[in-house]
Amino acid sequence: MSTPFRYTRPLPPKSATGPVAEVYEQLSRDFGIDEPVTFVVLSSAPELLAPAWALTRESLIAGPGSRTGKELAALGVSLANRCPFCVDAHTMLLHATGDHALAERVARGERPVNEEHARVLEWGRHTRVPGGLGAAPYPFPREHAPGYLGTAFAFHFINRIVSALLTENLLPGNAQRFRAVRSLAGRTLARTVRRPARPGASLALLDLPDPGEAPAWADGTPVGLAYAALLRAAMAGAGLLGTDDQDLVEEVLLDWDGSHPPLDLSGFPDRRERPGARLVLLAALAPYRITDEDVAAWRRPEHTDHCLVQLVAYGAFLAVDRVESALHRPIARTKADT
Repeated sequence: MSTPFRYTRPLPPKSATGPVAEVYEQLSRDFGIDEPVTFVVLSSAPELLAPAWALTRESLIAGPGSRTGKELAALGVSLANRCPFCVDAHTMLLHATGDHALAERVARGERPVNEEHARVLEWGRHTRVPGGLGAAPYPFPREHAPGYLGTAFAFHFINRIVSALLTENLLPGNAQRFRAVRSLAGRTLARTVRRPARPGASLALLDLPDPGEAPAWADGTPVGLAYAALLRAAMAGAGLLGTDDQDLVEEVLLDWDGSHPPLDLSGFPDRRERPGARLVLLAALAPYRITDEDVAAWRRPEHTDHCLVQLVAYGAFLAVDRVESALHRPIARTKADT
């Protein structure tokens, strides 16, 4: 029997209890999809599942800004990160918003006719480059920044988890590649996607008495607490590396300019010598390049699925943190531009 999961075997969602079951219940209600594999794959590490869902919900679903605009931003992020699974998913969700012509136009790789839509899509693409946007005006009002920025950061994380730990097939047989299937799938989600969601409802799922300081760009919205909680949970994966490997991956990320690595992966640690550092850097910069050999070289009897998800999440969030630290500063300078 084929499975969408690579390298891990999450428990079936129907057997979930406690906080994981509560996340699945809210996912079904507010996301409109029962047991989405993008989140099921994180269930091996429940401390990551809840904040990853919270950041997605509080920004994309309940945060300020139009759902169409935020889906376009997420699509742009997914294109930049070369995540075909997520590109297909956001194309279907654009159908769910009712913008069928827009969804099919971007599915063909064409520029949106609406200039505002085109700018948002391009903005999403550019968020992969740390500081790449400079001080240019953003394609959304200042008051919508928490929703758009939170969405971008959420999908920089999710793209990497998906590319590392799932296959590329969103639907069996890649059926989402057919226009009729994309449209039908979108229509089945339309009622949920267009229904208003109450901000902050996911925060009760976070089992963190002190999630950390919310970033200034979140402007006091629930997006900030969700981001802080995911940052804290994901960065705990650093404990799976030795100090020298931690220093190495952080140094590489500091110098990263948003580019994809060369085919020969020159500059990456050898999997035989530093398999953990190699996996983390691949998760951050090119998760679609992780191979069976990379995982096997790192894995030991004590390395459970929980450990692997933690390690990949650590790499994924190092990239998010690099983008966030360079991206949020210009927001304050654009108040007069909106």
